[in-house]
Amino acid sequence: MKLRTLALALAFGMASLAHAEGLKNIEIIAPAGPGGGYDQLARSTQQLLQDLKLAGDIQVVNRPGAGGTIGLAEFVSKQYPDTGLIVTGIGMVGSILTNKSPVTMEQTKPVARMTGEYLTLVVPADSPFKNMDDLVKAFKTDPGSVSLGGFAAGGVDHLLYGMIVKAIGGDLSKMNYVAIGAGGEMLGQVMGGHISVGAGGYAEFAGQISAGTIRSLGISSPERLEGIDVPTMKEQGVDVELVNWRGLLGQASLTDEQTKQLDTTLGKLVQSPEWKALLKKQGWVDLYQPSSEFSGFIKDQQATILATFRELKLVE
Repeated sequence: MKLRTLALALAFGMASLAHAEGLKNIEIIAPAGPGGGYDQLARSTQQLLQDLKLAGDIQVVNRPGAGGTIGLAEFVSKQYPDTGLIVTGIGMVGSILTNKSPVTMEQTKPVARMTGEYLTLVVPADSPFKNMDDLVKAFKTDPGSVSLGGFAAGGVDHLLYGMIVKAIGGDLSKMNYVAIGAGGEMLGQVMGGHISVGAGGYAEFAGQISAGTIRSLGISSPERLEGIDVPTMKEQGVDVELVNWRGLLGQASLTDEQTKQLDTTLGKLVQSPEWKALLKKQGWVDLYQPSSEFSGFIKDQQATILATFRELKLVE
């Protein structure tokens, strides 16, 4: 009996130690509305970290607005009892520039690049646009009549439309871009016929595309994606390729020890069969980078996007 009691005590002690060493009390800010790409990454990370017992209590909080910069402003000023993270991406880099945000990524600490997602353009099922050629012809005939809906001014959707207009030799100054939001907001505007075209990650629209209520005109991948019956923009004569990367930022106050712990935990997550299955299901690309590599990547992206936005006349 004593041996059994001792064994139980040791087991309990080891379990407690393992839990104490793991991440706990994490809050992840998704700087957009429910259903969008930022939200999907936040909630997928939350679910699998908990399922794999790599972390304790994790909460996801949506803070939409201004292309992610409202959530970023809250994040950098908030005090967290344990660990705070915010989802970021190429869209946030652009929105910081176009919104002239007083809060920037330099006030955070890059934690990990996680995924990439190719973008698609969608229209209502009864839209006259059947493919990219129809869209291009309509834009060249009357640019103002074609409303192009996206997540935010300066976001990745805005960047995509700018690249398309440039590729077809269109007039960027006449582009009718409408900043709407992501997820359910975008879907409602597309299905209701309130905008001509919507943009976003394929996973955001997959259910409605399968149901036939909306149609995908093209996808921004270099070649067709397995399991997705949508032609690329390139094969339709529009020479555009763009991947929407997403990752996680921590607060600037993260210590080296905390950063190492996050690297270890997220490294285990992305190597798990469950994560790999999620990537396949969502149509996401594995772009994982740990903190040290992600920091350099963000600096390169900031310079590249600034140069691109200047060329597209989205910023001065």
